[in-house]
Amino acid sequence: MVKHGILVISHGSRSEEWVRLVDEAVLAMHVPANVPVYSSFLEIVEGRLIQDGITALEMQGVTDIVVIPLFVSSGSTHIDEISYALGVKKEPVLPTDMLPFDIKARVHFTSPIDDDPDIAAILYEKLKPLSVDPSQEIVLLVGHGSVEKGFFEPWQDGMRKLAMRIQALGSFDEVDTAMLLPDQIPSKLNKWSECKPHHTVLAAPLFLSEGYFTNEVIPSRMQGYTYKYNGRALLPHPLLTRWMERQAAPFLEW
Repeated sequence: MVKHGILVISHGSRSEEWVRLVDEAVLAMHVPANVPVYSSFLEIVEGRLIQDGITALEMQGVTDIVVIPLFVSSGSTHIDEISYALGVKKEPVLPTDMLPFDIKARVHFTSPIDDDPDIAAILYEKLKPLSVDPSQEIVLLVGHGSVEKGFFEPWQDGMRKLAMRIQALGSFDEVDTAMLLPDQIPSKLNKWSECKPHHTVLAAPLFLSEGYFTNEVIPSRMQGYTYKYNGRALLPHPLLTRWMERQAAPFLEW
């Protein structure tokens, strides 16, 4: 007999608030009553790691685990190593210290966020309070990124498509993107200060939850430039819970 369970995997953080926001979004998922859901973390959160989640679900009789990688981009190197350790792919693209998990259930691996329209809607809603005159504004979508070949490209593609969705929602003059890896912020801000010096730059962080990157790294990288920024990440927002529900839905019976 087939019994499904859901394993949500996010990165993890030393910030209790970061973990709390992820857990609340996962707990808010609307799924069939007989489908257990476990919020797990790649690292840091002891007792709540991926193997802990697998073990907990299998102890409840789960034969099929629907894995939802709660990561911003397919270009994340963590997606590569996690899918390998779960047996979804035979070998990782990059070397990893992660060992294969002890897992008996079948794994159904869904996709990360990338350019989902609900995520674009969240980003637009979070940055909208900064906007006064969209025709005179440039939105700079800032994500973590990756310098690794084969990982940089999915990051770039997903962010570019999200930027197009935000542009359609907000009618801004421009919506551009910048990664932290490689550090693209200075070149982008220099370009706009030269090309459209009278425009206002609105910086929008493409991060799951507020923390070190949104509070410290992005402002430090933008120091010396004129911009508007409220540091608001994707969580909390009910649409992120809806996104997880849609990821799991094709595998569940109602």
